[in-house]
Amino acid sequence: MDTTSPIHYVIKITCPATTGIVASITSYLAEQGCYITELAQFDDEETGRFFMRGVFRLTAAARSDIAAIRSGFGPVAEHFGMEWELFSSAEPMKVLLMVSKFDHCLADLLYRRSKGEIGLNITAVVSNHLDLRPMVEREGLRFIYLPVTKENKAEQEAELMKIVQDTRTELVVLARYMQVLSNELCRQLAGRAINIHHSFLPGFKGAKPYHQAHARGVKLIGATAHYVTADLDEGPIIEQEIQRVDHTYRADDLVAVGRATETVALARALKYHIEHRVFANHDKTVVFR
Repeated sequence: MDTTSPIHYVIKITCPATTGIVASITSYLAEQGCYITELAQFDDEETGRFFMRGVFRLTAAARSDIAAIRSGFGPVAEHFGMEWELFSSAEPMKVLLMVSKFDHCLADLLYRRSKGEIGLNITAVVSNHLDLRPMVEREGLRFIYLPVTKENKAEQEAELMKIVQDTRTELVVLARYMQVLSNELCRQLAGRAINIHHSFLPGFKGAKPYHQAHARGVKLIGATAHYVTADLDEGPIIEQEIQRVDHTYRADDLVAVGRATETVALARALKYHIEHRVFANHDKTVVFR
């Protein structure tokens, strides 16, 4: 992180939609000497919910520090029945990656991290196979091998949660982790686990999805990044990517296209989440790009 850059803070707010919300928030921040650099809002008329994401920094004329600003915002939040969070750019999100044998999503995230495109603190890389251990350890990251069988699945998931808690991991990313998580684990990771699904429409389940797509003559290859839920590959969608294909593409060509769409969709979803741009909205999400 560039220590010469000013610290920015992100405030996330959701509450029942009504008048005066934005005015009250911006007035409060201005009174505290905060300079707002970004502001996005959405009023969901179907649910009657209001969503807002703001970014600000403290000016030289700030009347108090961020702790006092956070405390002083309480009455404003209470008045509007807000659910709100405040984050600092000085604290990169702690992320645990999970992988199996496919390396394209992992390699892409490590590259983007090295180039500063995605600011995250990788706490560990967990895998049920040893194939990607050399790649992980070359980056100086902790690799944890947790092989999963029917007999030890509950035990290994308990160990995973222990790792999450011990490392204070804030987000788990399934970067082509080829194991179905139990309902209990999905519940424990609700809202803080992202998966990449190898399909847009239609959905081909099981082995070799791109070969199934080739057999059906698909015209679009896609990938969907979503939050993990007990309903397999049906969690709230964060990001999707598609690419048009045609009859000249062989099955192996579709696999290559699929790898590209998966990496792009997952990287964007991760970036949106760690920049606090994603809001849960029942079975959907609000994403301020």
